[in-house]
Amino acid sequence: MWNILKLAARNLTRYQRRTLLTSALITLGIVAVLLFIAIAGSFKGAMIAEFTDSVLGHMQVHRKGYVASIDNLPLNLNLAPPQVRTIEEALGAIAGVAAYSERIKFGALFSNFVETTNIRLSAINPDQEQRTVPLLRGRISDGTKDGPLVTPGHILIPELLARGMKVKIGDTVVLVATNRDGSVNGQQFVVSGVLGTISGPNGRDGYIHIQDGRTLLRMAQPEVSEIAIRLHSLADIPRVSRELNAALAGMVNPEGKPAAEVHSWEALSPFSTIARMIDLLTVFIQVMLVGIVLISIMNVMIMAVYERVREIGTMAAIGTLPSRILGLFLAEGLLLGVLGAALGTALSLAAIGLLNLVKVRFSFGMQQNLVLAPSIGPGKILLVASVVILVAVLASLQPAFKASRMDPINALRHV
Repeated sequence: MWNILKLAARNLTRYQRRTLLTSALITLGIVAVLLFIAIAGSFKGAMIAEFTDSVLGHMQVHRKGYVASIDNLPLNLNLAPPQVRTIEEALGAIAGVAAYSERIKFGALFSNFVETTNIRLSAINPDQEQRTVPLLRGRISDGTKDGPLVTPGHILIPELLARGMKVKIGDTVVLVATNRDGSVNGQQFVVSGVLGTISGPNGRDGYIHIQDGRTLLRMAQPEVSEIAIRLHSLADIPRVSRELNAALAGMVNPEGKPAAEVHSWEALSPFSTIARMIDLLTVFIQVMLVGIVLISIMNVMIMAVYERVREIGTMAAIGTLPSRILGLFLAEGLLLGVLGAALGTALSLAAIGLLNLVKVRFSFGMQQNLVLAPSIGPGKILLVASVVILVAVLASLQPAFKASRMDPINALRHV
């Protein structure tokens, strides 16, 4: 085997220009793929953080049927206190859960005593919310960013509403909401902050303290609409979802069906489609790389067989086994793949390091001056390099098989 590899390397050096051009093409393909994976992964992470760390959390738990009617923010599908306790006990026993936050979500009328409009409200526990969505505080574009996110009697309003209603910090406004029974209640609030717009429907949400939410809705008991969950890692979502569903299996409604639903951020945000598109683009780029390698190696090996017909005939005439001739050409394809993969990986890592050193900045949503931090794991590098090498060997198979099946007499007659 070692002798075959040495002979294959010698044959590749005989045609240096062709070998270098082929290796350069493979190298370019690997650099393109690995850089795209690293940069797209960095952008995807920033995009996911925009929604999960400032609004949604990584996961949410609702009462069965709530998400299907979420546009209406139904108060009759809130989680009752015993259900909330069961869920929170389950979360406390699951590894990987970093924080969770109780929320009451409802619609209300917002008035500045001159004009009235609609507003979506989230009544929150400020300490829990800060731990669950740490980027929410960064969305405060006007007002103090110190202390609790919101205190009783105060409200954070979206920038679009503040601008349209000409409301500023310190102004008194009135919220009017209809509770579950259909009765109407109003309450005055002081504007303590303005939230910068975030992409999507959540860009029009305001925030009040959870105590004010229960008072405004005249709740007889401390119900919540949802429990948002933050995990230590997004990679833990499938496992935590399974464990949480298993822990809540005993919590059923009067019909004997599950009383709660667990959803990941992907099921709650339309922007998960963008994340999936990034993944699809990555796969498409990888398929293009396979095509480039396949065509390049096959072309080189076909030309190698054509140019060395008499050499192959001589090898066969002196007793070289067909399997050894086959192995020789496969070894040449293998070495081309290894050379291209090694050079491509080295250049990709150097380019990724340079991008991290230069610190390219971009903006997305409310996150300004984000630093592009491309990175790629060893597993992904190994996968791409392995695919390239495997395809290089497979591309050499047909020409190598053709060479091994040549008739020595006809080959020696070839001009």
